[in-house]
Amino acid sequence: MVDDGRGGENVDHRPRPTTTVIGREPSRRTTLRSRATGPRTPGPRVPSYVSIIIPTHNALPELDEQLDALAEQDYSGPLEVIISDNGSTDGLRKHLAAHPLGGPLNLRWVDASDRDGAPHARNVGSEAAQGDLLVYAAADDRVYPGWLSAMVAAAGEADAVGGVIEIDGINTPEVVAWRPEPGPEEQARVFGYHPVANGCTLALWRSTYREVGGWNEEYDLAGDDYELCLRLGVHGLTLAHAPDALVAYRLRDTLDTHWRRRITLGRVEARLYADYREHGMPRRPPPAVLRTIGYLILRNPWMPRFIRRNNTGIWLFHAATLLGRLRGSIENRVFYF
Repeated sequence: MVDDGRGGENVDHRPRPTTTVIGREPSRRTTLRSRATGPRTPGPRVPSYVSIIIPTHNALPELDEQLDALAEQDYSGPLEVIISDNGSTDGLRKHLAAHPLGGPLNLRWVDASDRDGAPHARNVGSEAAQGDLLVYAAADDRVYPGWLSAMVAAAGEADAVGGVIEIDGINTPEVVAWRPEPGPEEQARVFGYHPVANGCTLALWRSTYREVGGWNEEYDLAGDDYELCLRLGVHGLTLAHAPDALVAYRLRDTLDTHWRRRITLGRVEARLYADYREHGMPRRPPPAVLRTIGYLILRNPWMPRFIRRNNTGIWLFHAATLLGRLRGSIENRVFYF
Protein backbone atom coordinates (compact mmCIF):
# COMPACT_ATOMS: atom_id res chain seq x y z
CA MET A 1 0.00 0.00 0.00
CA VAL A 2 1.34 3.42 -1.00
CA ASP A 3 0.80 6.72 0.77
CA ASP A 4 -1.72 8.94 -1.01
CA GLY A 5 0.55 11.99 -0.78
CA ARG A 6 -2.05 14.09 1.02
CA GLY A 7 -1.38 12.91 4.55
CA GLY A 8 -4.66 11.02 4.51
CA GLU A 9 -5.51 7.52 5.62
CA ASN A 10 -4.60 4.51 3.54
CA VAL A 11 -6.89 1.57 4.20
CA ASP A 12 -5.25 -1.85 3.91
CA HIS A 13 -7.45 -4.03 1.68
CA ARG A 14 -5.07 -6.97 1.70
CA PRO A 15 -6.07 -10.06 3.74
CA ARG A 16 -5.09 -9.59 7.37
CA PRO A 17 -3.21 -12.22 9.38
CA THR A 18 -5.31 -14.83 11.11
CA THR A 19 -5.97 -14.40 14.80
CA THR A 20 -3.92 -17.43 15.78
CA VAL A 21 -0.34 -16.97 16.93
CA ILE A 22 1.91 -16.57 13.90
CA GLY A 23 4.13 -19.53 13.19
CA ARG A 24 2.93 -21.59 16.13
CA GLU A 25 0.11 -23.89 17.19
CA PRO A 26 -1.94 -22.44 20.05
CA SER A 27 -0.92 -23.96 23.37
CA ARG A 28 -0.57 -23.01 27.00
CA ARG A 29 3.19 -23.54 27.01
CA THR A 30 5.82 -22.23 24.64
CA THR A 31 7.98 -25.12 23.44
CA LEU A 32 10.78 -24.14 21.11
CA ARG A 33 13.89 -25.72 19.72
CA SER A 34 17.26 -24.02 19.45
CA ARG A 35 18.80 -23.65 16.05
CA ALA A 36 21.84 -21.77 14.91
CA THR A 37 21.71 -18.84 12.55
CA GLY A 38 23.18 -19.06 9.10
CA PRO A 39 26.24 -17.25 7.77
CA ARG A 40 26.09 -13.48 7.66
CA THR A 41 27.25 -11.02 5.07
CA PRO A 42 30.36 -9.23 6.41
CA GLY A 43 29.79 -5.70 7.67
CA PRO A 44 26.84 -4.04 9.35
CA ARG A 45 23.41 -4.46 7.80
CA VAL A 46 21.69 -1.32 6.57
CA PRO A 47 17.91 -1.30 6.13
CA SER A 48 16.50 -0.26 2.79
CA TYR A 49 13.25 0.78 4.47
CA VAL A 50 12.22 1.11 8.12
CA SER A 51 8.72 0.40 9.40
CA ILE A 52 7.80 1.86 12.79
CA ILE A 53 4.87 -0.08 14.24
CA ILE A 54 2.71 1.36 17.02
CA PRO A 55 0.01 -0.84 18.57
CA THR A 56 -2.78 1.46 19.68
CA HIS A 57 -5.94 1.31 21.73
CA ASN A 58 -7.67 4.55 22.79
CA ALA A 59 -4.34 6.40 23.00
CA LEU A 60 -5.41 9.92 22.01
CA PRO A 61 -4.16 12.53 22.69
CA GLU A 62 -0.85 10.95 23.80
CA LEU A 63 -0.37 9.40 20.35
CA ASP A 64 -0.05 12.87 18.82
CA GLU A 65 2.84 13.61 21.17
CA GLN A 66 4.58 10.45 19.98
CA LEU A 67 3.96 11.28 16.31
CA ASP A 68 5.41 14.76 16.85
CA ALA A 69 8.49 13.12 18.36
CA LEU A 70 8.83 10.75 15.41
CA ALA A 71 8.66 13.69 13.02
CA GLU A 72 11.66 15.20 14.82
CA GLN A 73 13.93 12.18 14.34
CA ASP A 74 17.37 12.82 12.88
CA TYR A 75 17.24 9.60 10.85
CA SER A 76 17.47 10.38 7.13
CA GLY A 77 16.48 7.07 5.55
CA PRO A 78 13.05 6.15 4.14
CA LEU A 79 10.46 5.06 6.67
CA GLU A 80 6.79 4.56 7.37
CA VAL A 81 4.76 4.70 10.58
CA ILE A 82 2.03 2.10 10.98
CA ILE A 83 -0.72 2.66 13.54
CA SER A 84 -2.10 -0.80 14.30
CA ASP A 85 -5.53 -0.09 15.77
CA ASN A 86 -6.56 -2.65 18.38
CA GLY A 87 -10.22 -1.65 18.60
CA SER A 88 -10.00 2.04 19.51
CA THR A 89 -13.26 3.85 20.22
CA ASP A 90 -11.81 7.37 20.53
CA GLY A 91 -12.15 8.33 16.86
CA LEU A 92 -8.58 7.30 15.99
CA ARG A 93 -9.23 6.37 12.36
CA LYS A 94 -10.93 9.67 11.55
CA HIS A 95 -8.29 11.58 13.50
CA LEU A 96 -5.46 10.04 11.48
CA ALA A 97 -7.22 10.55 8.14
CA ALA A 98 -6.56 14.30 8.32
CA HIS A 99 -3.39 14.23 10.39
CA PRO A 100 -0.83 16.88 9.36
CA LEU A 101 2.03 14.37 9.73
CA GLY A 102 0.35 11.81 7.48
CA GLY A 103 2.56 12.68 4.53
CA PRO A 104 5.92 13.37 6.25
CA LEU A 105 5.72 10.15 8.27
CA ASN A 106 4.12 7.99 5.56
CA LEU A 107 1.47 7.36 8.19
CA ARG A 108 -0.70 4.28 7.71
CA TRP A 109 -3.64 2.89 9.68
CA VAL A 110 -4.32 -0.84 9.82
CA ASP A 111 -7.19 -2.66 11.51
CA ALA A 112 -6.13 -5.02 14.32
CA SER A 113 -9.48 -5.11 16.10
CA ASP A 114 -10.25 -8.80 15.55
CA ARG A 115 -8.34 -9.87 18.68
CA ASP A 116 -7.51 -7.95 21.85
CA GLY A 117 -3.92 -7.40 22.91
CA ALA A 118 -0.77 -5.53 21.94
CA PRO A 119 1.05 -8.61 20.56
CA HIS A 120 -1.76 -9.20 18.06
CA ALA A 121 -1.64 -5.54 17.01
CA ARG A 122 2.14 -5.82 16.59
CA ASN A 123 1.73 -8.91 14.43
CA VAL A 124 -0.92 -7.26 12.24
CA GLY A 125 1.26 -4.17 11.85
CA SER A 126 4.31 -6.30 11.06
CA GLU A 127 2.49 -8.23 8.36
CA ALA A 128 1.30 -4.99 6.76
CA ALA A 129 4.74 -3.36 6.99
CA GLN A 130 6.87 -2.79 3.90
CA GLY A 131 10.21 -2.40 5.66
CA ASP A 132 13.02 -4.89 6.15
CA LEU A 133 13.62 -3.50 9.66
CA LEU A 134 10.60 -3.55 11.99
CA VAL A 135 10.83 -1.04 14.84
CA TYR A 136 8.26 -1.07 17.62
CA ALA A 137 7.18 1.94 19.67
CA ALA A 138 4.35 2.71 22.10
CA ALA A 139 1.49 5.10 21.50
CA ASP A 140 1.72 6.87 24.87
CA ASP A 141 5.50 7.34 25.11
CA ARG A 142 7.80 9.90 23.52
CA VAL A 143 10.98 8.99 21.66
CA TYR A 144 14.00 11.27 21.75
CA PRO A 145 15.33 12.79 18.49
CA GLY A 146 18.22 10.34 18.07
CA TRP A 147 16.20 7.25 18.96
CA LEU A 148 15.69 5.78 15.50
CA SER A 149 19.25 6.47 14.30
CA ALA A 150 20.61 4.68 17.37
CA MET A 151 18.28 1.73 16.89
CA VAL A 152 19.22 1.33 13.21
CA ALA A 153 22.94 1.60 13.95
CA ALA A 154 22.84 -1.04 16.69
CA ALA A 155 20.68 -3.36 14.59
CA GLY A 156 23.39 -3.45 11.95
CA GLU A 157 25.43 -5.92 13.98
CA ALA A 158 22.63 -8.01 15.52
CA ASP A 159 19.41 -9.86 14.85
CA ALA A 160 17.42 -7.53 17.09
CA VAL A 161 18.03 -4.47 19.24
CA GLY A 162 16.53 -2.92 22.33
CA GLY A 163 16.68 0.70 23.37
CA VAL A 164 16.45 2.42 26.74
CA ILE A 165 13.54 3.86 28.69
CA GLU A 166 13.80 6.82 31.04
CA ILE A 167 11.02 7.79 33.42
CA ASP A 168 11.87 11.38 34.39
CA GLY A 169 10.84 13.15 31.20
CA ILE A 170 7.04 12.75 31.18
CA ASN A 171 6.20 11.65 34.73
CA THR A 172 5.90 13.62 37.95
CA PRO A 173 8.68 13.24 40.56
CA GLU A 174 6.20 11.53 42.87
CA VAL A 175 5.37 8.84 40.31
CA VAL A 176 9.03 8.41 39.32
CA ALA A 177 9.83 7.58 42.95
CA TRP A 178 7.48 4.59 42.78
CA ARG A 179 9.72 2.57 40.48
CA PRO A 180 13.44 1.69 40.39
CA GLU A 181 15.03 1.97 36.96
CA PRO A 182 18.52 0.87 35.76
CA GLY A 183 20.84 3.32 34.05
CA PRO A 184 20.92 3.56 30.24
CA GLU A 185 24.23 1.73 29.92
CA GLU A 186 22.85 -1.37 31.62
CA GLN A 187 21.11 -3.94 29.45
CA ALA A 188 18.21 -5.55 31.31
CA ARG A 189 18.41 -9.28 31.97
CA VAL A 190 16.13 -11.88 33.48
CA PHE A 191 18.25 -12.73 36.53
CA GLY A 192 21.39 -13.14 34.47
CA TYR A 193 19.69 -15.55 32.08
CA HIS A 194 19.21 -13.58 28.88
CA PRO A 195 19.02 -9.92 27.84
CA VAL A 196 15.56 -8.45 27.36
CA ALA A 197 14.13 -5.16 26.13
CA ASN A 198 10.92 -3.22 26.48
CA GLY A 199 8.43 -3.50 23.62
CA CYS A 200 8.22 0.29 23.35
CA THR A 201 11.79 0.37 22.00
CA LEU A 202 12.55 -2.89 20.23
CA ALA A 203 13.54 -3.63 16.63
CA LEU A 204 13.72 -6.84 14.61
CA TRP A 205 14.90 -7.54 11.12
CA ARG A 206 12.05 -9.00 9.12
CA SER A 207 14.05 -12.21 8.74
CA THR A 208 14.31 -12.38 12.55
CA TYR A 209 10.58 -11.81 12.92
CA ARG A 210 9.90 -14.67 10.51
CA GLU A 211 12.40 -16.99 12.16
CA VAL A 212 10.98 -16.67 15.67
CA GLY A 213 7.36 -16.70 14.49
CA GLY A 214 6.27 -13.18 15.40
CA TRP A 215 4.86 -12.01 18.72
CA ASN A 216 3.28 -14.53 21.06
CA GLU A 217 -0.39 -13.53 21.22
CA GLU A 218 -0.98 -15.72 24.27
CA TYR A 219 0.86 -13.04 26.30
CA ASP A 220 -1.98 -10.61 25.72
CA LEU A 221 -1.90 -8.84 29.11
CA ALA A 222 1.82 -8.06 29.30
CA GLY A 223 5.24 -9.65 28.93
CA ASP A 224 5.09 -10.33 25.21
CA ASP A 225 8.26 -8.26 24.78
CA TYR A 226 10.27 -10.26 27.33
CA GLU A 227 8.89 -13.52 25.93
CA LEU A 228 10.02 -12.55 22.44
CA CYS A 229 13.49 -11.66 23.72
CA LEU A 230 13.83 -15.02 25.47
CA ARG A 231 12.71 -16.76 22.29
CA LEU A 232 15.47 -14.96 20.41
CA GLY A 233 17.96 -16.62 22.74
CA VAL A 234 16.37 -20.05 22.28
CA HIS A 235 16.79 -19.62 18.52
CA GLY A 236 20.44 -18.62 18.93
CA LEU A 237 19.77 -15.03 17.82
CA THR A 238 21.38 -11.90 19.23
CA LEU A 239 19.79 -8.92 20.98
CA ALA A 240 21.93 -5.79 20.91
CA HIS A 241 21.68 -2.90 23.34
CA ALA A 242 21.39 0.70 22.11
CA PRO A 243 22.02 2.98 25.11
CA ASP A 244 21.48 6.10 22.99
CA ALA A 245 18.04 4.98 21.76
CA LEU A 246 16.18 6.82 24.50
CA VAL A 247 12.43 6.77 25.11
CA ALA A 248 10.46 8.78 27.66
CA TYR A 249 8.30 6.07 29.22
CA ARG A 250 4.89 6.88 30.68
CA LEU A 251 4.14 5.22 34.03
CA ARG A 252 0.81 4.44 35.68
CA ASP A 253 0.14 7.58 37.67
CA THR A 254 -2.24 6.39 40.40
CA LEU A 255 -1.46 3.97 43.22
CA ASP A 256 -4.36 1.76 42.15
CA THR A 257 -3.24 1.37 38.52
CA HIS A 258 0.38 1.07 39.68
CA TRP A 259 -0.61 -1.77 42.05
CA ARG A 260 -2.64 -3.64 39.45
CA ARG A 261 0.07 -3.32 36.80
CA ARG A 262 2.73 -4.70 39.11
CA ILE A 263 0.52 -7.70 39.97
CA THR A 264 0.10 -8.40 36.26
CA LEU A 265 3.84 -8.20 35.64
CA GLY A 266 4.54 -10.49 38.60
CA ARG A 267 2.16 -13.04 37.09
CA VAL A 268 4.00 -12.72 33.78
CA GLU A 269 7.37 -13.43 35.45
CA ALA A 270 6.01 -16.73 36.78
CA ARG A 271 4.59 -17.61 33.38
CA LEU A 272 7.91 -16.88 31.68
CA TYR A 273 9.60 -19.19 34.16
CA ALA A 274 7.05 -21.91 33.43
CA ASP A 275 7.61 -21.54 29.69
CA TYR A 276 11.41 -21.18 29.71
CA ARG A 277 12.72 -23.18 32.67
CA GLU A 278 13.47 -26.06 30.30
CA HIS A 279 15.66 -23.65 28.34
CA GLY A 280 17.62 -22.60 31.41
CA MET A 281 15.65 -19.72 32.91
CA PRO A 282 16.37 -19.81 36.66
CA ARG A 283 14.16 -19.03 39.61
CA ARG A 284 14.87 -15.86 41.52
CA PRO A 285 17.82 -16.50 43.85
CA PRO A 286 16.66 -17.32 47.41
CA PRO A 287 18.63 -14.37 48.92
CA ALA A 288 16.75 -12.01 46.59
CA VAL A 289 13.40 -13.46 47.69
CA LEU A 290 14.36 -13.14 51.37
CA ARG A 291 15.50 -9.54 50.86
CA THR A 292 12.16 -8.70 49.27
CA ILE A 293 10.19 -10.28 52.12
CA GLY A 294 12.36 -8.53 54.71
CA TYR A 295 11.90 -5.21 52.94
CA LEU A 296 8.12 -5.62 52.87
CA ILE A 297 8.01 -6.42 56.60
CA LEU A 298 10.46 -3.83 57.92
CA ARG A 299 9.61 -0.94 55.61
CA ASN A 300 5.86 -1.23 55.26
CA PRO A 301 3.71 1.95 55.19
CA TRP A 302 2.47 1.39 58.76
CA MET A 303 5.97 1.82 60.16
CA PRO A 304 7.08 5.32 61.22
CA ARG A 305 8.63 7.16 58.29
CA PHE A 306 11.95 7.68 60.10
CA ILE A 307 12.26 3.86 60.21
CA ARG A 308 10.96 2.86 56.78
CA ARG A 309 12.53 5.78 54.85
CA ASN A 310 10.63 5.08 51.66
CA ASN A 311 7.38 6.04 49.94
CA THR A 312 4.19 4.04 49.66
CA GLY A 313 4.51 3.66 45.89
CA ILE A 314 7.86 1.86 45.97
CA TRP A 315 6.60 -0.45 48.75
CA LEU A 316 3.54 -1.26 46.63
CA PHE A 317 5.86 -1.91 43.67
CA HIS A 318 7.61 -4.73 45.54
CA ALA A 319 4.49 -6.02 47.36
CA ALA A 320 2.35 -6.23 44.21
CA THR A 321 5.13 -7.86 42.21
CA LEU A 322 5.61 -10.54 44.86
CA LEU A 323 1.85 -11.09 45.07
CA GLY A 324 1.71 -11.39 41.29
CA ARG A 325 4.51 -13.99 41.32
CA LEU A 326 2.57 -15.98 43.91
CA ARG A 327 -0.60 -15.83 41.84
CA GLY A 328 1.32 -16.68 38.67
CA SER A 329 2.96 -19.63 40.40
CA ILE A 330 -0.46 -21.03 41.25
CA GLU A 331 -1.80 -20.38 37.74
CA ASN A 332 1.18 -22.06 36.07
CA ARG A 333 1.83 -24.76 38.69
CA VAL A 334 5.38 -23.69 39.37
CA PHE A 335 7.27 -22.29 42.33
CA TYR A 336 8.51 -18.81 41.43
CA PHE A 337 8.80 -15.96 43.93
